Amino acid sequence: MPKATVTFQGHMLFEGVSDSGHRVVMDSAPDVGGQNQGIRPMEMVLVALGGCTGMDVVSILNKMRVSYTHFRMEAEGQRADEHPKVYRHITLKYIFEGDGDAKDKFMRAVTLSQEKYCSVSAMLAKSATIQADVILNGETIGSLVSQG
Repeated sequence: MPKATVTFQGHMLFEGVSDSGHRVVMDSAPDVGGQNQGIRPMEMVLVALGGCTGMDVVSILNKMRVSYTHFRMEAEGQRADEHPKVYRHITLKYIFEGDGDAKDKFMRAVTLSQEKYCSVSAMLAKSATIQADVILNGETIGSLVSQG
């Protein structure tokens, strides 16, 4: 069972340590008592989403033997106005440079991640609509939407 330890460091600063021994520093903005010394927890949720689905997509594309020279994701979230300010809509862009003849395989890899494998996506989809746009060589080749 995964475990993390999060320790208060003063002001609004916290240090998190995962079971695997990796550390992350979290803080808030100065206007709410922080010192801007770390990532915001809700920003980290978007980073976790990108990491989770990105690992899926890379694994799937490698199994399909699809070549690409560049892959990055951009995630942007819109939060509820009232507390708890959960994400209500997330736009996730998968941006590839690679084999233009493999459009269907890029779409398939993203679809499998979003609909079957990515546990962070599945969890967030319970409260947010997630729109996944797939961009290959500067062209949007498709979009998926999961309703929260």
